[in-house]
Amino acid sequence: MPTSRPFWLAAAPVVFLMLWSGGYPVAKVGLQYTQPMTLLTLRFGMVVALMTLLFIILRPPLPKTRAEWGHLAFVGFLIQAVYFGLSYFAFASGVAAGTVALFMSLQPVLVAMIVPRWAGEHVGRNQWLGLILGLVGAVVVISARSAIEAPSLFGVTCALLGLAGITAGSLWEKRFGLSHHPVTANLVGYIAGLVGVAPLMLLQEDISIDWTWEFTGAIGYLVVGNSLIAVGLLLAMIRAGDVARVSALLYLVPPLAALLAWGMLGEVMPPLAWAGMGLAALGVFLATRKVG
Repeated sequence: MPTSRPFWLAAAPVVFLMLWSGGYPVAKVGLQYTQPMTLLTLRFGMVVALMTLLFIILRPPLPKTRAEWGHLAFVGFLIQAVYFGLSYFAFASGVAAGTVALFMSLQPVLVAMIVPRWAGEHVGRNQWLGLILGLVGAVVVISARSAIEAPSLFGVTCALLGLAGITAGSLWEKRFGLSHHPVTANLVGYIAGLVGVAPLMLLQEDISIDWTWEFTGAIGYLVVGNSLIAVGLLLAMIRAGDVARVSALLYLVPPLAALLAWGMLGEVMPPLAWAGMGLAALGVFLATRKVG
């Protein structure tokens, strides 16, 4: 008889979805009290401290070669410093949380487009159609939101470059990544991210923080809820073979992030913007679904 799934694993997809989606508006809440690189440096520094404690307790294996160290650090830099850093600049420039989440939801589409080309394979019609629908959906959302609050060109550019960062990190991981212990991989990745954003904080920002209860709650959520619990649940679901369920839930991140941003920040999404989100979600589904 098949063994029953533990309750925490059955609930993990929903908990992950809520925590991951909430990270977008919560980051914008935090940015009301400090600047982007200051917030990220504080976040990454706290995560590194907690991950170092876990590393000392668990003593997981380390990468065996310089190349393995380099690949881990480079992926960490692309995802933590480039993706998060540019996303936070986009937030600070007025781009809505749901819009940034929508851009980032296109990452699997780009991966599905690029990976076959690396292997010399043909990119299917579904991938092209998915990419077109995703981009059209993003344009519709931005246009509809512009009637309420026009995002800056700088902010939209940062969001697009952040998408390029997380896509490049995913592709590099697929090409060169090995199966490292999650504590080791995350510790190296967050250290690389910290090294990437801290100099920008020192060069560009005044490192001032307004330590309100709202900011304390935001940084606590980003460190514990986003960086530790959500990532841990994601890795646990992947190891349990729930990759398909995780991918399906990721379609819901942009609309849920937009709903949470509406409640927390008053960011209104017009009906046309919701239609654009639906169009983009359809594009991501078409581009990433398995054709049996």
